[in-house]
Amino acid sequence: MTAREIESYFDIEPVAEEMLETPVPVVDLDVAERNIRRWQSRCDQLGIANRPHVKTHKLTGLARFQVDVGARGICVQKLGEAEVMADAGITDILMTFNLVGMPKLKRLETLARRTGISLVADNADVVAGIAAAGRSAGRAIDILVECETGAGRNGVQTPTAARELAELIDRTEGVRYGGLMTYPATGARSAGAAFLTDARERIAAAGLETRVVSTGGSPEMWSDEGLEVATEYRAGTNVYFDRSLIEVGACTLADCALTVRTTVVSVPTPERAILDAGSKALTSDLLGLPDFGCVPRLEDARLYTLNEEHGYLNISNVDRKPKVGEVLEVLPNHACPVSNLFDRVALKRAGRLLGLTRVDARGMVW
Repeated sequence: MTAREIESYFDIEPVAEEMLETPVPVVDLDVAERNIRRWQSRCDQLGIANRPHVKTHKLTGLARFQVDVGARGICVQKLGEAEVMADAGITDILMTFNLVGMPKLKRLETLARRTGISLVADNADVVAGIAAAGRSAGRAIDILVECETGAGRNGVQTPTAARELAELIDRTEGVRYGGLMTYPATGARSAGAAFLTDARERIAAAGLETRVVSTGGSPEMWSDEGLEVATEYRAGTNVYFDRSLIEVGACTLADCALTVRTTVVSVPTPERAILDAGSKALTSDLLGLPDFGCVPRLEDARLYTLNEEHGYLNISNVDRKPKVGEVLEVLPNHACPVSNLFDRVALKRAGRLLGLTRVDARGMVW
């Protein structure tokens, strides 16, 4: 499908620039579109499927645009996100989080009746639950075996364990073995590829086909290392990028599509300005950085402390001191949590504010 103009994918409430209240995230659609198209082109050149992780933006409009540009489907982390995206007409969804508990399995059963959701598992209990939901829904739900390849998170610990779980899935009614999935440790994708290759070969020896080998991560998205075994790639933050990804060399400031617009509410000393954006607007994620964000327009003045509603901006080395009432734009360390902190985000294009749009999957962490 050919993508339409990106702004046409959103329901936008027009707002005059001077009436935009702060704090509020602002998304530059020109930059986001450039990021999306650039990454899709790279996946096309590599010959692997693009499966964007929508937990970063949580916007159904942006997810539908990504699919229309060429993504095979989308990735979600929680069932609530999957339900919202399915309501928007997206039919190819991978959920990369173990689904546990009867209430969630009943919701999965309902969802599986109307959309092509697949899931991951790293243990027999999760497989059993998904299988029960699949049997009730009247369809076999694909499961990818999650492999722990160095990140120290979920995942089977050895290629042999991957084969054993794949065989269990294959002989369990209500599910179908779909492939392998990992979230590799930074700097260890080659080791992860060796694990996945070994697991795939052991599974093939058991007579099963590994149709999908799914890897991901935005920090090393431009590296070819360890991609020889991958059939699809999951990246999320790259739609917006952020300060942490500038730090690791994955992008430049010009690639960052999301900032948080905030107002100076006090300048009590020549060294300190107080903003109306605190941890409830910017998150407390440091991601290895010494502070909580910066203001590029003010010579990269740093947010050195956050309270819930206060941002403490160090302006000691800033020549032009900000004034009370001045509106600034903060580049956050981590774009993903910011999206989940707001009911609406502002959209702009060609330097012009278009208005506000709802963050459709905001709060869907269950």
